[in-house]
Amino acid sequence: MSGTVPGPDGRPRCRWCAAAPEFFAYHDREWGFPVVDDIRLFEKLCLESFQSGLSWRTILNKRENFRAAFAGFDFRKVAQFTATDVTRLLSDAGIVRHRGKIEAVINNARCACDLVATEGSFAAFIWRFEPQDEDAAPQGRSTSPASVALSKALRKRGWKFVGPTTVYAFMQAMGLVNDHANGCVMREEAAQARAALRRPC
Repeated sequence: MSGTVPGPDGRPRCRWCAAAPEFFAYHDREWGFPVVDDIRLFEKLCLESFQSGLSWRTILNKRENFRAAFAGFDFRKVAQFTATDVTRLLSDAGIVRHRGKIEAVINNARCACDLVATEGSFAAFIWRFEPQDEDAAPQGRSTSPASVALSKALRKRGWKFVGPTTVYAFMQAMGLVNDHANGCVMREEAAQARAALRRPC
């Protein structure tokens, strides 16, 4: 149980929750539970790219500001952003003002539109990379063969700021793998949600 800490109710949670009090709610309600909604998947991949080099706490605390700034991460809307929007976003103190990452979100929104046009949905494409074997210890690595493959596939399609580490964090959070620690009370709940999930196709 060394990979866990007591939660607010005394039951064990993944150790990383201890880094900030707001992490417990995020961990219990979102992290590791499977997502098949295109907008939520796109949002998370964008936020993971913004998180690179920063703490997740910073991004989580600014998430509502990011949503307001990027049209709720509706990639069809973000794909229409122009240089004027980039200027607006660079002056928005509520988000991370990094030109490269801001421009990457807009670029990736356009790539997402192209992907949906050819693949049917973003979710269908993403879930093709769900690993079939999860033999690594939970939270024991920062990349995986699946995240390397997904990163390569996205970059081939023109996506930016989607390296294997960023993609693996995305896969953990969106439930493509169950990386809750052994002993964490949410590990079994996440496993049940994954077992019941109807994979997009």
